[in-house]
Amino acid sequence: MLLRTAFLRMAFYSICSALAVLLCFAGPAFAQNDKTENNKPQGSASHQTEKAGTPGAVARGKYLVEGVAMCGTCHTPTDGNGNPDRARWLQGASVPYMPARPSADWPISTPRIGGTPPADDADMVKLLMTGIWTTGNHLRLPMPQFRMDRGDAEAVVAYLKTVTSQQ
Repeated sequence: MLLRTAFLRMAFYSICSALAVLLCFAGPAFAQNDKTENNKPQGSASHQTEKAGTPGAVARGKYLVEGVAMCGTCHTPTDGNGNPDRARWLQGASVPYMPARPSADWPISTPRIGGTPPADDADMVKLLMTGIWTTGNHLRLPMPQFRMDRGDAEAVVAYLKTVTSQQ
């Protein structure tokens, strides 16, 4: 009986090991490789071929700004209900968050980034790719230190330049 239990346990571990190896090394081979444009995942490289300023790049930038990075949360003044005021979209606002520990270096306002961003295109792209501002320093918290690829950063800048204040 002891021999049979040991044999079954060894067989079970062998099967589990084989499955683990199969999933690690052969898993990508089982992935569906559909080449149609409509079935490409959001993060595919297809967006990188968009030229800055084209409708496709602007749409990609809008998706990143509004749906992923959520820039309007900090860079847009709020309405009476505490929601971002779309009439003043990305026109700068008071920082809505306080640090966990008091900090003299915590900013009290965010700049306008919609319309004419606060730096030229190259500096804005560099900021979104590296987190480094025109001064050569990383931006202060609570600004996220993005590490976008060039195509995404250029798309964000293209979108920001299309934003107009409705005041």
